[in-house]
Amino acid sequence: MAANISLISSGTSPYTVIYQVILVQVLVSVFLCINLLLISTFSKQEFFYTTTRYILFAVTLFSDSLFLIITDIMYILIYFRFTVQMWLCLIMCIFLSLYTFATPVTLTAMTLERYVAICRPLHHAELCSTRKAVHCILIIHCISSVPFIVIFSIFIDSAAHSFYTDNNKCNMDIFIVHKWQSHLWYAISQFYFLIMCIAIVCSYIKIMKVAKCASGENKKSSWKGLRTVALHALQLLLCLIQLWCPFIEAVISQINVMMYVNIRYFNYITFILAPRCLSPLIYGLRDDRFSRGLKHYFLCGLYKTWSEE
Repeated sequence: MAANISLISSGTSPYTVIYQVILVQVLVSVFLCINLLLISTFSKQEFFYTTTRYILFAVTLFSDSLFLIITDIMYILIYFRFTVQMWLCLIMCIFLSLYTFATPVTLTAMTLERYVAICRPLHHAELCSTRKAVHCILIIHCISSVPFIVIFSIFIDSAAHSFYTDNNKCNMDIFIVHKWQSHLWYAISQFYFLIMCIAIVCSYIKIMKVAKCASGENKKSSWKGLRTVALHALQLLLCLIQLWCPFIEAVISQINVMMYVNIRYFNYITFILAPRCLSPLIYGLRDDRFSRGLKHYFLCGLYKTWSEE
């Protein structure tokens, strides 16, 4: 959320700013509470942390939680004109970049796991073992690291040592030394999301074919998997739109300052915060085991069905 402070403060009343900040804090707090409750549920039963799809789900929860915390910190710093030392800003931006990509890459991995489970059930135990899940997590973080390594290595190579101890407003734009870096960032982002969209669409088509041919419980399981993949596609689309937002905002900033401020705030709520609450909706509330676990812990053990299984 690398907003321009002078633009935000020039035409927005203090009451509006405070209302917007409070709304963001409420939303972030709710999403974090849900994520922490789900992470707690995940850690309570061995079945969850020995099953690949739940392990990947926990990775998305962890990634989304860190992403929400970092974006919220930067949001507050920007809106209240706080300055920080640039070494700290650099660390926050590196993690922000990493977990911007980690969630959609993990969603793609979760979609492929559902594809294997439904379309290649005989190979599922071999391809989706706990050991393979750990390797998958490492690959996810390596893939997600490429954009910030490319961008920030160029900056680190050219920045003076004194820069890191300077106090300044923190946003990603500070670390874009050359204009072509920005184009390179968006090119890498679009390439990533093109590959992920192809993987999800192909998985959706394959699962749909299996669902049409299946019967009984297999048919029910296949159609549920199909709906899950569709929701993954929606979340990926929201993440993709997040990358298009700066282009739209750049055009609007030249037309109307207040519209630019309002659009940035709308984009932050809709395309940065909202996608991070879909993961709990998809697996935490729709999954039978997780929903029973949530009821059990939310009701302080009064819900006995899950614990007795």
